[in-house]
Amino acid sequence: MLESLADLMDNLSLVVDYTLIRSTLRSSMPIIYAAMACVITQQADILNIGVEGIMLCGAFTAVAVSYFSGSWLLALGASVLVGVAIASFMALAHIKYKSDVFVVGMGVNMFALAITKLLLNRLLKESGSFMDPSIVPMPRISLPFLGSNEILDSLFNGYSLLEPVGILLVLFLQYMLYRTVWGLRLRCVGLNPKAAETAGIRVALRKFEVMIYSGIIGGVAGAYLSLGYSKVFAENMTNGRGFMGVAAMLFGGGDPVKSMIGCFIFGLADSVGARLQTFGFPSQFILMIPYIVTASILSLAMYRKLRSQRARMSALSANAEE
Repeated sequence: MLESLADLMDNLSLVVDYTLIRSTLRSSMPIIYAAMACVITQQADILNIGVEGIMLCGAFTAVAVSYFSGSWLLALGASVLVGVAIASFMALAHIKYKSDVFVVGMGVNMFALAITKLLLNRLLKESGSFMDPSIVPMPRISLPFLGSNEILDSLFNGYSLLEPVGILLVLFLQYMLYRTVWGLRLRCVGLNPKAAETAGIRVALRKFEVMIYSGIIGGVAGAYLSLGYSKVFAENMTNGRGFMGVAAMLFGGGDPVKSMIGCFIFGLADSVGARLQTFGFPSQFILMIPYIVTASILSLAMYRKLRSQRARMSALSANAEE
């Protein structure tokens, strides 16, 4: 371990260079989509813990449809439909039948692990993972005039189509949530449902609506993971990215841009961890990194929340004394 650390200090430039920006962005993108799927439901006071399962089912659907149809567009559409179906089930169970959304979400996650493994064996006749030249991936962006410059070519070329779309989605949600009447009403539903009902807002319908939107984003996240980020499906290939999205959302307090910053922290940790393997660091240490970062981000988010609550209580106490 000490020798690995010494090698790392001698070759630090091999770990931290301009290519780290690109790898961080790519590693962050599935988590960004997952976080945005959670952000939009959190504004309605729904913690969509089932985004992990939605992503996994979407990833399998995208690979299967792309393999059989030869179209990444059909694969993306099918993945979105699967995401909407799962999100609709969660919304029905939580909103209509008053089930605990956390329990429903965990059930969806366990179901996704089982059904994707079953279909991988029965439908695609493989075990563990599925990779085939017939799988049509998402197109990549190419700007030929940047090809002459190695740095610019690395920073701006070769991205999957859904990577810049993910950044635009964050900005779009930021605008919709904080600059439109729709966003104001949605936040009112999350903060004070009774006041929202008094104002004539149909609370249950609005919550169902954002769950559908969350399913769409989760389906896109799964399709990106198996056809944009890679060109393969593997059992449990989400590998906790949905939970990381939840953690990033909590870190950002439900704010899209702040949540995206949390996603970049996860992406950076993943990219640096992958590079540390080349210096002989134990694989167990590398596998620990995402979980350490998740626990750290959740702890920081909880600390910020508690500090904010104490500040509000202090302000109320001061006003009462006056």
